Amino acid sequence: MSSSEDRTAARHLRGWLAYAFASEVFAVVGLSVFLPICLEQFARDNGYLLPDKTERCTSAIGITMADDVRCVVKIGWGWMDTASFSLYVYSAAVAIQALTVISMGGIADHPPHRKPVLLTFAYLGAISAILFFALPSSSPLWPLVGILACGSNVGFGVSVVAMNSYLPNLARETKEVRAALAELRIQQEAELADSDIDLSSPPKVTAEQTYHAAVARSTSQISAFGIALGYLAGVVLLILTIIPVSKLHSSTFSLRLAIGVSGIWWAIVSVPAGIWLPNSTSLTLVEGAEVRIQDAKQWSWTGEIKAAWVRLARMLRWSEIKRLRNSFWYLGAWFLLSDGFATITSTAVLFGKTSLHMAPSQLILVGAITPISGIIGSLAWPILQRRLGWTELRMVKILVALVSLIPLYGCLGFLPVFKNGAGNGGIPFGGLTTPGEMYGLAVFFGLIYGPFQGYSRSLFSFLIPPGEESRWYGLYSITDKSSSFVGPLIVGLISDVTGNIRNAFFFLAAMMWISLPLLGQVNVLQGKEDAKQYIMDGGHDGLGGYTEVRGQEDDV
Repeated sequence: MSSSEDRTAARHLRGWLAYAFASEVFAVVGLSVFLPICLEQFARDNGYLLPDKTERCTSAIGITMADDVRCVVKIGWGWMDTASFSLYVYSAAVAIQALTVISMGGIADHPPHRKPVLLTFAYLGAISAILFFALPSSSPLWPLVGILACGSNVGFGVSVVAMNSYLPNLARETKEVRAALAELRIQQEAELADSDIDLSSPPKVTAEQTYHAAVARSTSQISAFGIALGYLAGVVLLILTIIPVSKLHSSTFSLRLAIGVSGIWWAIVSVPAGIWLPNSTSLTLVEGAEVRIQDAKQWSWTGEIKAAWVRLARMLRWSEIKRLRNSFWYLGAWFLLSDGFATITSTAVLFGKTSLHMAPSQLILVGAITPISGIIGSLAWPILQRRLGWTELRMVKILVALVSLIPLYGCLGFLPVFKNGAGNGGIPFGGLTTPGEMYGLAVFFGLIYGPFQGYSRSLFSFLIPPGEESRWYGLYSITDKSSSFVGPLIVGLISDVTGNIRNAFFFLAAMMWISLPLLGQVNVLQGKEDAKQYIMDGGHDGLGGYTEVRGQEDDV
């Protein structure tokens, strides 16, 4: 690689990491910690205590109430638990996000529009978060907090889809992959020069294996480093928010302040990302795949949105599923896993607030511990993987099995030995019955969640038809950490029907277990070959994406 190409690749990588640094702050501070608490507190500030519904719920978050006292809020003509309100809003927000991601995925695949899509939705999300400053819970318009939550969630989700679409190209621009590709081409040219050489001879096989291994390592390393960097930024801001939350006595305004500040960070740090990311990214062609480029004169926003839904319908046809069965097996498992991981996060925060009566400062500490552990896990697990020679798929299976222990531990809280406590002949802790246990589980969850995100994203990149990254990452993002709407909806219903959010732990454990047989059906090597063959065969009736060719980029 020339020095010019080195500088170009470094600039692209800086831009990608800059946006990870910007957006993950909102994911850690807003989505994971403060949004669930803030939505519940908005409802609590306007709610009433059961069973009479005449006494207003307290606005002091840290107040300790009896376990059988519930706070409900009237929305429209019905009443719901304040914790369920938070979950329902979150579920609605990510459902809207899913529809938007599908519509915009094809536009993000069009090279000149990829970066504009990323920045447009980045600032939609950031501005929505900043507007939390302007909406107090005492306002008669307080339900508009749901619209702001939707705007921030949609902005985050769509921009991350555009960000993820850069990942395969970033990996192929690294020196290691370039060197491996050059060696592979030398072997291929030698074989073409001598037709008597066996095409399956050891030198070529070794070169191909080296190239694929280099792509896998680079993709995993970039993905893991981006997550670790974003987590680091989130932890810094999360720790800083402890000061205003404590000084303002955990008021609703302090929660709005934290979300607004995360939006400001998101907006400011997105500026260098917009400068360093290319206007149209270059994508190295993948071993012989045919390039399909739509005539730019025929391209339009409305036409691409309509085509996106047509493509989705065709992608989900049984004939398409059979052609890319490994990709769809993985998406089926990912639907459950991403939903489960994201719902564990939101459920744990609400469980700590409503059942363990933890103060916001305590929940902030829990929220800070998780990404710190995530950074450690994102860096430590790849080292263990290299030493043991495990594949990305095996790593995902191990991490899923480990995380299922968390909801199972919460289910133990129904046992009398843990439920009754030390004063009634039981054990003073265990089964997630004390606030102290939340800190230990936060460490354990973070060590798993950080590397899980990196391995999952890296693994999926091998199963995507080349040139259709945004569209397939769109499907991926529909059920990503900010795009999981089924889990929160079901947990909200469980909480409303049973009056005890702890019952949701059974549902969360089941989601983890059901995903393992689906992962067992995935053959990554075959899936990668199927994805390349899919493009060579013309994809789905010519409605495929765009493959960018080196030398046709318009860098800024």
